[in-house]
Amino acid sequence: MTTTSEGTGRTYRRRPQHGRVFWTIADCWNVVRRGLTHYRRQPVSILWQLGFPILSVLLYGYVFGKAMRVPGGGDYKAFLMPGMFVMTVAMGFVSTATIFVNDAKKGVIDRFRSMPMAPSAVVAGRGATDLIVACAELGIMMATAYGMGWRPEFGSGPFPGSVLGFAKAVALLLALRFALIWVGVWLGLLLPGPEQVGGLFAIVFPLTMISSIYVSPQQMPHWLGQAALWNPLSSTAGATRALFGAPTGQGESWPEQHALLLAGAWPAALTLLFLPLAVRRFRRLSR
Repeated sequence: MTTTSEGTGRTYRRRPQHGRVFWTIADCWNVVRRGLTHYRRQPVSILWQLGFPILSVLLYGYVFGKAMRVPGGGDYKAFLMPGMFVMTVAMGFVSTATIFVNDAKKGVIDRFRSMPMAPSAVVAGRGATDLIVACAELGIMMATAYGMGWRPEFGSGPFPGSVLGFAKAVALLLALRFALIWVGVWLGLLLPGPEQVGGLFAIVFPLTMISSIYVSPQQMPHWLGQAALWNPLSSTAGATRALFGAPTGQGESWPEQHALLLAGAWPAALTLLFLPLAVRRFRRLSR
């Protein structure tokens, strides 16, 4: 039995001595390679996805930076940059949904389903691809922030502790991106066409604004601040600010005092909810 990898044109022979797990991993890798090939041929796609976060950094950091105040004191740009990293990983799920909608419209997903490949490979491969791309996007955003003068600070601890704190912050950002991947996959399989994907920005924009990405919830009206406190993006922003040594602008509320705990709990809950929904939706697609 042979399988042709969509996007690369290569043909692979399935040997009977290899087990089911082997071929599931192989099929997943073929989907990952297809996705990475797209970005290699069109690297501007990554820069296009970063356009809004970079523009927001320039707008809020330089245009409004002098007028912004951080509760408890501290430089606003140092407060803003970790929030921009959160917004970068959060907005990625729109790209995930767009890719799935386009693949469905072009018949690519139907072709995958007609091939002798593991049913979970398409969803898992797309998730792995997006996680790899998220690492590249975070690297570009951190380089941009570094060029603007942002420097992570880790207190007076030894150097290994600084590396550990930086690694924890990056891990929390990628955990949030991993969870939102499955939201994007589910929405991409649910929406009927590319025209509806544009409407997702109407969800993303308020979600990022009603959070601690740009300002502390303490500076919002009480009812709006309460909503922002329980926003999953606020938990990740607060936890990464603390790990990067940036001003946190946090108050005494329970979500602010337990931001690190919630930054791990929210992605886990979102993954447990939307990963099964995405897989079930993929299996129910009409042939």
